[in-house]
Amino acid sequence: MNTSLPTTIYKNEITDASAWQPSELCPSQTWSVTLTDEHVDELLSGLDQVQGFHIAEINPANFPIPACQNVIEQIYDELRVGRGFALMHGFPVDGIAKADVSRMYWGFCSHLGGAVTQNSDGGLIHHVTEGRLRPNQGTRSVGHPGHVSLHADLADAMTLLCVRQASDSPRSQLVSSSTIHNALRERHSDKLHRLYDGFPWDRQNEHDKTETPTTVYPVPVFSQTNDLVSSRYNRNWISKAADRAGGLSPEDETLLNLLDELAQEFCFSFDFQPGDVQFANNYIVWHGREAHTPAKGENDTRLLMRIWLNLDDIRAFANELIIRHGVIKHGKLGWSAADVLKGLDGRIHHHDNVA
Repeated sequence: MNTSLPTTIYKNEITDASAWQPSELCPSQTWSVTLTDEHVDELLSGLDQVQGFHIAEINPANFPIPACQNVIEQIYDELRVGRGFALMHGFPVDGIAKADVSRMYWGFCSHLGGAVTQNSDGGLIHHVTEGRLRPNQGTRSVGHPGHVSLHADLADAMTLLCVRQASDSPRSQLVSSSTIHNALRERHSDKLHRLYDGFPWDRQNEHDKTETPTTVYPVPVFSQTNDLVSSRYNRNWISKAADRAGGLSPEDETLLNLLDELAQEFCFSFDFQPGDVQFANNYIVWHGREAHTPAKGENDTRLLMRIWLNLDDIRAFANELIIRHGVIKHGKLGWSAADVLKGLDGRIHHHDNVA
């Protein structure tokens, strides 16, 4: 593998749409969209056409939603060349079986990009919950009720659908990594070199026996090519890799604390209710949420559905193998729907009712 990183530090202020601050955001902008009755009817009609399909079999050809294309194009443009995130309201969830919600959610997202698996189960839709639907995920703690610090996921884009919110309705949070880069440039320019050097990432015990438990190369928190700055940050994955080698140095611990403080300073907090879907480009937006009260029972658990997407022409990278693929391609993570279907060949009947 070519590991010709780190890159030179981008020394100018980032001024494109990705460098936003919360005070600049309002619901009338292109990052916010609400589905109409026509859109919802089309999704429900699409669901009728894929009843009994395995999730991995659903695609734009068998789940046509022409009226939704304007919304899909708006979200796609916002992810690639806009602010890097979008929030959609009005996705149908009330009174609909979870398996059917999954099919509609998957069908909609299939028009945006190609989904990839997220956990040791090879799951294409990940249930983010403290309840019984929580999948096998190595040593990861996705779904716990505590505060989730701002971070990036592993694929090009993260999408989250709220099916059921916790009783105290914690707010979700997003932050622009471009804005964080600008703040570091202005206040702590001497710290950027260490972030461009990067850190190994842990595999969270979801790697195969033939694979190393951490990346064998450092993954840069920031890198740049053609004046385009990309970010890769997940403190949990970085810290666990460091723990295998004796822990972070005091200087690195302080640096990551600084990153987390800047992320909180510039984060956008918003209500996230049933039927809302958030989309985020993992190279320019980090996401997290406030803590919430633990559920009293299964029916009270907070339940989100998550899909990881890879997007066509997402952006240029200084080293695509490391920055884009290096943190996700291990174990059963990063498999496409086609890969999943190949693995299931002979074990399911075509169009079996499996989600």
